[in-house]
Amino acid sequence: MMTSILITDDEKDIRELIGDILKDEGHTVRLAANSDECMAEINAEPPALMILDIWLKDSRMDGIDILKTVKRDNPDIPIVIISGHGNIEIAVAAIKQGAYDFIEKPFNIDQLLVVVSRAMETARLRRENADLRRRDVASSEMLGSSTAFRTLKTNLDKVTKSNGRVMLTGPAGSGKEMAARFVHVNSGRASAPFVSVSSASIEPDRMEVVLFGRESAERGIEKGLLEQAHGGIVYFDEVADMPLGTQSKILRVLTEQQFTRVGGADKVRVDLRVISSTARDLRQEIAQGRFRQELYDRLNVVPISVPSLAERREDIPELTREFIAMFHRTQGLPLRDLSPDAEALLQTMQWPGNVRQLRNVIERVLILGDGAGLIDAKELPGQEPSAAPGGRMVLGGAMATLPLREAREVFEREYLLTQINRFGGNISRTAGFVGMERSALHRKLKSLGVVTTGKSGRGGEDGDSDEGDDDHGADGS
Repeated sequence: MMTSILITDDEKDIRELIGDILKDEGHTVRLAANSDECMAEINAEPPALMILDIWLKDSRMDGIDILKTVKRDNPDIPIVIISGHGNIEIAVAAIKQGAYDFIEKPFNIDQLLVVVSRAMETARLRRENADLRRRDVASSEMLGSSTAFRTLKTNLDKVTKSNGRVMLTGPAGSGKEMAARFVHVNSGRASAPFVSVSSASIEPDRMEVVLFGRESAERGIEKGLLEQAHGGIVYFDEVADMPLGTQSKILRVLTEQQFTRVGGADKVRVDLRVISSTARDLRQEIAQGRFRQELYDRLNVVPISVPSLAERREDIPELTREFIAMFHRTQGLPLRDLSPDAEALLQTMQWPGNVRQLRNVIERVLILGDGAGLIDAKELPGQEPSAAPGGRMVLGGAMATLPLREAREVFEREYLLTQINRFGGNISRTAGFVGMERSALHRKLKSLGVVTTGKSGRGGEDGDSDEGDDDHGADGS
């Protein structure tokens, strides 16, 4: 947590005077006499604010160099420049480089306190704003009331307050990163960074530089993603794509909580919580020699399964309405609602891309739509080709070869299974939608060879049980 003020000035009297003034105001203060001490303090713990002299005698870097480096690696730290009378032009240039403000020597104590107070308040508001944005992103896809989603939410709630490593498994697009961000914003590390590492998008030969950073004479210290995540959470997206060589080094980091930058010699210590995810079977990857067993054991402390959208069809209307509201807030797209036909169709469509695909479909509909009224089923992608002229249904070849009675049974069976899945296995809600009495629906399901099970339903929602399987899912038998 960034709480202290770091004062860097080569004149001992000035840095101690500023330190004493700020201590009297209740601030925690750290002092540095040169650039090496300054950078060491920042690397140990980023401060809430820096007060930095432009001219630093006997230093490897001057104030402008430090300013550029800090703004590159820690852009959220506000920096107040101390400038001598003859250096106003340089101070103005420093503001263009990202400094918050400058104070001219000899400085007025009241002016110093006002500038420091404003800088810290501005930084606090920026952090709060960023936190609210993170929460908005994390909440937008963390909605639902289905059994599968409630199980996920319960498991995530259990791990938010711990530091245990979490392995999220589930198909692509199901919301694994959103689940990781939910843990972050509800944890004690919410004000610290959340750094996402896309194992698939980073070239294998650049992975170590990206993760561990680099040191060189020309460019100095360049922090890697692990160092940037210090104090917060690092999220490894699709760890199965991580090169074997990098896997062994990550294993060492998890064991020792420290590493060496590429080209460097010094050990860098980090305090991290690790969350990882995969859509693949890591045990199979281990068996085929593509993933290290020891790393799997380290990452898979708390395994949590993220359900596919097909397992939580009940949540589709709620997710869709949240996406519509979000696109209205962020892009100014029309604030429309779903027609009953569109809602039913969304709940029965195939979603191989899961929540991500649903989000993309809704964005496309809002962009291409008329901009008013309810979203109609015909606006959803892939619907136009499925109907013949005049609105007739096009039968598949196999269906067209069946006698009427058998074709009707096939249709009824598939139709009722689709509706049961749409309502999360709730037989009462299915009966209400299809226009049948509940007992009649049970008889129809039995005659079609459909056996109700307890796999996916909420169970006993209307408190009535006539066959011991009320309000539960259905399987074809």
